[in-house]
Amino acid sequence: MDFDFTDDQLSLRDAVARWVDKGFSFERRHGIAKRGGATREVYGELAGLGLTGLSVAAAHGGMGFGAIEAMVVMEELGRGLVNAPYAAGALVAPALLAAAPPALQGQWLPRIADGTALVVLAHQERNARYRLDRVAAHATKAGNVWRLSGHKSVVPAADEADAFIVPARIGAGPPQAEGSPSGGRERSEPGGSIAGAEADSQGIGLFLVEKGASGVAVQAYPTQDGARAGELTLADTPAAAITEDGFAALEHAADVGIAAACAEGVGVMDKLVALTVEYLNTRKQFGVTLATFQALRHRMADVKMQLELGRSMSYYASLKLGEPATQRRRALSQAKVQLGQSMRFVGQQCIQMHGGIGVTDEYIGSHYFKRLTMLEMSFGDTMHHLGEVSARMTDSSGVFA
Repeated sequence: MDFDFTDDQLSLRDAVARWVDKGFSFERRHGIAKRGGATREVYGELAGLGLTGLSVAAAHGGMGFGAIEAMVVMEELGRGLVNAPYAAGALVAPALLAAAPPALQGQWLPRIADGTALVVLAHQERNARYRLDRVAAHATKAGNVWRLSGHKSVVPAADEADAFIVPARIGAGPPQAEGSPSGGRERSEPGGSIAGAEADSQGIGLFLVEKGASGVAVQAYPTQDGARAGELTLADTPAAAITEDGFAALEHAADVGIAAACAEGVGVMDKLVALTVEYLNTRKQFGVTLATFQALRHRMADVKMQLELGRSMSYYASLKLGEPATQRRRALSQAKVQLGQSMRFVGQQCIQMHGGIGVTDEYIGSHYFKRLTMLEMSFGDTMHHLGEVSARMTDSSGVFA
């Protein structure tokens, strides 16, 4: 298989790398983090490069590129430790809006492409434990108007976004208390259908909620890696329906997010390893550089092996995004397991080889480590995806009849 990048992909990589080198120094990033992590200005600069239209179709003003181009961009943003909600706004949101009616696409996709609108997915809930089918937020329809109520957690750039894409359970009322006739799990709807089961992939719709709509409340906070997130509360909030059968689209968008996190993780690890190698070649102990100690050389060899394992699985994840859902979901979970293991190992070992300076806020290495830790938990942590891989292991390899 040919893993060489095309000339266009290499040019795209170079363009992002040049912007990072010239416009996004560590000092700038550190200042943004200290001020609370607001990065809408940075997102606007990425829009100026045309990157916010990367995965938007040409019919809506975008470039219509695919998963490999997105991977290339995310790797470079990872190397530069760019703490802007690029994947959420420019990759995940367009994937979800692809399921929307033409009118809704025409309203939002051109604005996403030119960077004037930031739309983010708000799907995490407190009791979900990374499961996409655990949705307690509910949507009801009165006439032609959908209204949503519920709570979403850790929404990226929540106070800077212009709109949110919210999964909600259709036809369900507020969760009932334990001991009620339905036990808080499901309720019968007119016509005999059942809606509102909190662990059911059926009955989940996707809705677009504008930030200025009535009933929207956002509680924002900085995250440990210098970015920004928030809690989103909806109270009888009007919304536009993207699709009333949205679980498949939600799974696909989550896989797009996983592939983006994997690619960014490779970029972060690449740069952290380079920093560590440079440190070992310059820092002296007992009159010689640390790089001369055989134990540290062996440890660095293990680190580089984990980096390359992560890189290969990141490629695998991006290449599998176009596969049917069953194969795609398993492949993306496999990639996330390997990247989770690699990011944890590389981060911890590189910090250990730096010694005390590796955990100081003034040193860039500690910020790479924090970002790796956050990426390991994005769209499901390693243990969650290990369970997903196990659940999808249907081949017996001839061991069982």
